[in-house]
Amino acid sequence: MDASALDDDDVFEEQRERVERPMARLFAEYGRDNTGYFVVGLIASVFARVLDLVPPLLLGVAIDAVIRQETAFAFALVPQSWLPSDRPMQMVFTGGIIAGAFLLAAVFHWARNWGWNNFAQHIQHDVRTDTYDKMQRLNMDFYADKQTGEMMSVLSNDVNRLERFLNDGMNSAFRLGVMVVAIAAILLWMNWQLALIALVPVPLIAFFTKRFIDTIQPKYADVRSSVGQLNSRLENNLGGITVIKSANTESYESDRVEDVSQDYFDANWGAIETRIKFFPGLRIISGIGFVLTFMIGGFWLLTYQTTGAAPFFFTGGLRTGEFVVFILLTQRFIWPMAQFGQIINMYQRAYASAERIFGLMDTPSRIAEDPDAEPLAVTDGEVAFDDVTFGYDYDAETDTGERIVEDVSFDVEGGDTVALVGPTGAGKSTLLKLLLRMYDVDGGAITIDDSDVRDVTIPSLRQQIGYVSQETFLFYGTVEENITYGTFDADHDAVVEAAKMAEAHQFIQNLPEGYDTKVGERGVKLSGGQRQRIAIARAILKDPSILVLDEATSDVDTETEMLIQKSLDKLTADRTTFAIAHRLSTIKDADQIVVVEDGRVVERGTHEELLAEDGLYANLWAVQAGEIDELPREFIERAARRRSQVDAEAGDD
Repeated sequence: MDASALDDDDVFEEQRERVERPMARLFAEYGRDNTGYFVVGLIASVFARVLDLVPPLLLGVAIDAVIRQETAFAFALVPQSWLPSDRPMQMVFTGGIIAGAFLLAAVFHWARNWGWNNFAQHIQHDVRTDTYDKMQRLNMDFYADKQTGEMMSVLSNDVNRLERFLNDGMNSAFRLGVMVVAIAAILLWMNWQLALIALVPVPLIAFFTKRFIDTIQPKYADVRSSVGQLNSRLENNLGGITVIKSANTESYESDRVEDVSQDYFDANWGAIETRIKFFPGLRIISGIGFVLTFMIGGFWLLTYQTTGAAPFFFTGGLRTGEFVVFILLTQRFIWPMAQFGQIINMYQRAYASAERIFGLMDTPSRIAEDPDAEPLAVTDGEVAFDDVTFGYDYDAETDTGERIVEDVSFDVEGGDTVALVGPTGAGKSTLLKLLLRMYDVDGGAITIDDSDVRDVTIPSLRQQIGYVSQETFLFYGTVEENITYGTFDADHDAVVEAAKMAEAHQFIQNLPEGYDTKVGERGVKLSGGQRQRIAIARAILKDPSILVLDEATSDVDTETEMLIQKSLDKLTADRTTFAIAHRLSTIKDADQIVVVEDGRVVERGTHEELLAEDGLYANLWAVQAGEIDELPREFIERAARRRSQVDAEAGDD
C-alpha cells in the first residue's frame, strides 16, 4: 500500500467530529430561506397521494354497489341527489370521478416535483457557493494537508448527495408518509380487525430499520473518506502526467491508483453488503404482511359468503369490493414501508456529507480580520519588518515547533527596491507571504506606512500589493482574461501596454488568436517563460503601490530577462519593490540587499558594501561569476541543515 497522505484517514475527520446535528443545521440555515418551495412540495405531496387513493376506493364502491348491488350507491362528501339511480349511469359517473382524480392528481404531482426540486436546487446552490467561499478564505496552512481531489469531493460529491436527499429523499419521505398514514386510516375505518393483520409488519420494519441506521452510518463515513482519497490521487496523476511519462512510471502510478481504488471498493462494498441484506429482508417482512392479509381476508370473505358468519375471533361481514380495496391498499401500504429503507439510506449518505461540509465551514482561521480594521491607504510605501518570527507549526505561547524565520528586522524606504537573497529554504518567500498576510507572524510586526498589516482590512492590503510568484499559475481562459485577472475593468489598450512592458506582446501576437487565444488548463499551451511574462503583465496592469517579485524571471532566457528587467526598472522606479532572485546579476542594482540564512538576516547593504564584507553574499556572487567553484563548506552545511528542517509542503521558496 502507498504510505503517502492519500492513504491516511479522512483528512476532514477532525472537522467532522466538531459538527453536531448537521441535518438540523442544514434546514435551519438554508431551509428557512426556501420555505415557500418546501410548503408547496409538502402540500402538493399530501393532495397528490390522497388523490392516488381515490381510484381503488371507487373501485370497491363500484363492485359492491353497482356490480354486485350489495350496498347503496353512495360517495362520501357527495350529496345523494347528485348521484344517478340507474346502473349504467352509475358506472359512467364513477368512471368520471376516477378520471377527474387522475387528472387532478397529475397537477398536484407536477406541483410536488416543482416544489421539491426548487427546494433542493436552491439549497444545493447556496451550500456549494458558501462552502467554496469559506474554503478560499481559509489560511494557506489549511491546504498543507489537503489535496485538491479531497476538497473537490466536498464541493461536488458531498453537496450533490445533499441535493439528492432534499429532492428524491424528502419527496419520497413525504409521499410514503402520506400514503402510510392515509392508507392506515382508511383500512382502520373500513375494517379495523383486518387492518390490524395488515399492520403486523410495521413494528418489525421499524426495528430492523433502526439496526440498519446504526450499522450503515460509520460505513458511509468510510466511503466519503475513500472517495476523497481516490479523487486526490487521480487529480494528482492527471495534473502530473508529463512527469509520469518522462519518468516512465506509468506502471507505478497504475499500482497506486489501483491501491486507492481498492480502498474505495472495500469501503463501498462494506456499505453495499449491509444494504443488500437489509432491503430484501424488508421485502420479506412486507410480503408476509401482504400474504397474511390476503389469506385471512380471503378466508373471511369465503366463510361469510358461505355461512353468513365471520371466522375465528372476527366479527361482522366482509364484502367483495371491500376485500378488493383492502388488497389494493395493503399492497400500496406494505411496499412503501419497505421503501423507507431507501430513504434512510439516502439520509445516512446525506448526513455523512453534511458533517464534512459543516466541518469545513466551521474550520477556524488563523488569520482573523479585526472588525474595526480600516482600509490600508499607502502614501509613502515605507515597509518595516520588526523582530518578525514565524513557523508553520510554531506555537509562540509554548515556544514549541519549528521557526522558519526568527527575529527578522529591516526597514524599507518608500520607492526603494529591496532584494532578498540567500540559500534555498532560508525563508525568503515566507517573509514576502507574511507581508501579503498569507500567514500571520507569531512574533513581532510588519508595518506599511506605520500601519500594522494585522490592523488593516485584508482586501485593501492585497489590493495595494502586486505579487508575481515563481510558481506561475494561469486560469483556463484567454490570454487577455489572465492578464486582466484582478483588474477586470481594464481596457484592451491598457492590457496591450502591460504586455509590452512584460515583453509578452510579441509572442502573444504570434499565437493563433492573439489575446483571445485559450491558454489551456494551468496555461499548459504556453511555455514556462510565456506564462511568467503574462503573470508579470498582470502585476503591471494592477499598478500596485508595492510590488513583490518572487523569482519572477526564473523561467525566461537571459536575453528576454534583460528586456523584462529594463521594463521592471521603469515599473519599480517610483514604487516599493521586493525581489527574490537566485541570479544575483538581476538585483545587484537594488537599493538594499538583505541576505537571509537559516531564517535570520545575516547581512544587509548595497551590492558593493556586501562584496566588501566578504561574507555569504560575496561568496554567492563569486560562485555565479565563476570566480570560485562552490561555496565554502560552512555555508553548504548550514544550507543543508536548513533544507532538512523546512517542511516541503509549507510552500516556501
